[in-house]
Amino acid sequence: MKRDLKSCLANRMRHLTPSLTLAVDAKAKKLKAEGIPVISFGAGEPDFDTPPLIKEAAIQAIHQGVTKYTPAQGTLELRKAIAEKLSRENGISYVPDEVVVSCGAKHSIYNVLQVLIEAGDEVLIPSPFWLSYPEMVTLAGGKSVLVPTEERSEFKVTPESLANYVTKKTKVFILNSPSNPTGTVYSPDEIRKLAVFAKERGLIVISDEIYEKLIYDGVQHLSIASLDEEIKGLTITVNGHSKTYAMTGWRIGYIAGPKEIAQAVSSLQSHSTSNPTSFAQSGALAAFKIGDGDIEKVRLSFEKRRDLLAGELSKIKALGFFKPKGAFYLFCNIEKTGLGSVAFCEKLLETKQVACVPGVAFGSDKHIRLSFAISEKNIIEGIRRIGEFVQSL
Repeated sequence: MKRDLKSCLANRMRHLTPSLTLAVDAKAKKLKAEGIPVISFGAGEPDFDTPPLIKEAAIQAIHQGVTKYTPAQGTLELRKAIAEKLSRENGISYVPDEVVVSCGAKHSIYNVLQVLIEAGDEVLIPSPFWLSYPEMVTLAGGKSVLVPTEERSEFKVTPESLANYVTKKTKVFILNSPSNPTGTVYSPDEIRKLAVFAKERGLIVISDEIYEKLIYDGVQHLSIASLDEEIKGLTITVNGHSKTYAMTGWRIGYIAGPKEIAQAVSSLQSHSTSNPTSFAQSGALAAFKIGDGDIEKVRLSFEKRRDLLAGELSKIKALGFFKPKGAFYLFCNIEKTGLGSVAFCEKLLETKQVACVPGVAFGSDKHIRLSFAISEKNIIEGIRRIGEFVQSL
């Protein structure tokens, strides 16, 4: 009997959509390979090379035979270094058994949701949101509860706005600061208020801090788990090496949190991916030796590009935007053009060879996301082309 393979797919896969950011980036790279002069604002990765110190550490590890299995949770040496980093830089005290290294921060969040969420559990997600959050919740059998935000409030939720969406089934609140896609950064005072809210409601907080080093205008990053022992006991801190150290392809991320949750994540990982790549962990360990001065150079470069992008966009009257305080994205309002975000991006790529990510992927069809992890030359030329496109509508 011949089977209809599509009908054999698990029901959860019928509600899953592929990553639009990866799709846009892949399409832009394909067009470039064909010789088409595409300028892509779609990339979710730094355009800097991985620092030589990190690459050399991984190469040396390979030569030394560090090519075998490691503990599923990650090497003890790397977990110790992560715990020391979190204590030194974030003011949170963890022991190595409370740390799990995974194949990227995305994998870390996926693992956490898998071990926490049961069928019917609700997860509060501020909207706009990183596009993988709701899909991960769906795969865990939960329900995403999207909490809308506005540009005029810098795309931030408050305890008051969250309270309107809490039910008896609410279990988790995802906090992403600095944010992808909006670039908003919650102030220390705002973080404190959210912590009080989470404690009062008994909510588990997944704090995605992958962009913590990329903040601008003198704003301060505060890890919610650092505030007191009670909120620490409710928080899983997520971070990784992709953005700070330009190690996107290395796939190294990590969580730190209550031992019970860390052990559950380690057990899950032992049956899925097993350990993160052995020699990539050696490179990740070396990354912590990168000086603050080198990281600051990267941050200043992104801040300069952000200012350039904002300045060029401000010349296009039909477009609006919130100037980001962190990460390397600008969420651009296209509402006045009369186009939805998918149509806008498709026509822009077709007519002007400029790639952007439709905002609908992040929960807002009246926006597009522009990454400024590209050269200043391409920012100027890309915005010039966008200006011509908007004027032609």
